[in-house]
Amino acid sequence: MPYEGEYAHYQPLKRIVESERVQQLLRRSRVLDPATLTHHATPKTPPVADKTLPSLVLAIDGSNAEVDVRNGYPGAKVGYCSVASVVLNLDEVERLDENRPVNPIEFRRTEDLSSDACALPGCNVITRDHVAAKDSFREAVFDLLHDAIVDEEDNTRLLATYQALLRYKPEGTISCPYTHLGCERQVSIMEHLSTCTCGRKKPLFPTDALRIHERFNDESGSNGEAFGYVRGVWEHLLLIHLLRCFEQRNWFDRLGSIAFFLDGPLAVFGPPAWMSAAMKKELQRLNAVVREKTGNDMIIVGIEKSGNFVAHFADIDKRDDGGQNFQPESYFLPTDAYIKQRIIFSDSDKQYGKDTYFGRKLFYKTKSGAQIVANIPFLSSEQDTLDSDDPSLYPRFGTICALLDKLVTSRFPNALGPIVSAHAQASIPLHLGQKVLKQLAQALMRK
Repeated sequence: MPYEGEYAHYQPLKRIVESERVQQLLRRSRVLDPATLTHHATPKTPPVADKTLPSLVLAIDGSNAEVDVRNGYPGAKVGYCSVASVVLNLDEVERLDENRPVNPIEFRRTEDLSSDACALPGCNVITRDHVAAKDSFREAVFDLLHDAIVDEEDNTRLLATYQALLRYKPEGTISCPYTHLGCERQVSIMEHLSTCTCGRKKPLFPTDALRIHERFNDESGSNGEAFGYVRGVWEHLLLIHLLRCFEQRNWFDRLGSIAFFLDGPLAVFGPPAWMSAAMKKELQRLNAVVREKTGNDMIIVGIEKSGNFVAHFADIDKRDDGGQNFQPESYFLPTDAYIKQRIIFSDSDKQYGKDTYFGRKLFYKTKSGAQIVANIPFLSSEQDTLDSDDPSLYPRFGTICALLDKLVTSRFPNALGPIVSAHAQASIPLHLGQKVLKQLAQALMRK
């Protein structure tokens, strides 16, 4: 590890690149030969959209940061997570568009913003009667879901939705979270608070089933990975929670006028990945009720802003003569075989993303030329496939593409307005914000 502020010079870097071991590794590495490709991206025109597009768009995004705090212990840190939602009134946006230029104040009134935040113990921050920062972190994750009430009228906690998803989880055990106390038992995590079966009778939280604490660093270093998992679970859980609230109020007949957008892929990675299958089952259950009431599917879309699929879309859209392969208002649905040959190499028979994704990728070029990598969910067993590129599997496919045309913004390349707004509301500034968060943490710890 380097000293702080120490950087390698050109000569050591040149020596590494030219070393025989590096050269041997590169020679052994797989190189994609275009002449051997059997799967190609063929842009197509999407189906016709519904006559009436949704009038409301709800977008969800989150952010997390980590700051140093002083509590007498070296390396003490606190994590902050924030999740925001934005409701955009598309009807009002269209009304304002008829009389350009649009007054910025009037345009801001088309968006209804809300957000929530939490603090999480990091390295060397120990709360209450715990003896380890990891235990403090576990309790804070449970408190986050227990205390979060999205709709104050019915006081349904986010924990209730998590518990509903936990019922889908296959039965099994995990290593006791108190291994640092010498407990080597395998424990079952219940839907409600329970205790370890050892003599200490330490509490086990329902959220321990997420196993995020297994990625927590007690003694030193950053816990950004663990905080990122908490944020990701929170974002996806909020989406499911809102849909369940609609069900409880018997509002499913109104879902035809609402589209839900989530920043990032429709997937859960890492230790909490079991939630992906649980969310897919719950979405399919909810969508079956929606179909019965409305005759159509829900509109749920995940938006990817970076990563291999975004880079691949940009690459296949380029032609050698400087032109573009995708014309405006064209799409491509990557199949399992295409993904494994062209994007994420694999010779496995298991479907790409089987354990982590509850939706599939969609490449779409909007009217304005923006390249959007979207995810559409598996809302029925028939849709749960990557072998077919037939858009008729997804009744709202044309409407989703039409919505992407409407929501694209010029504020950032290949970006959607509601996602930008949600990110701005949830974003924790990495420089100025860290100073404010550190001051807040110090003040609270003094209390």
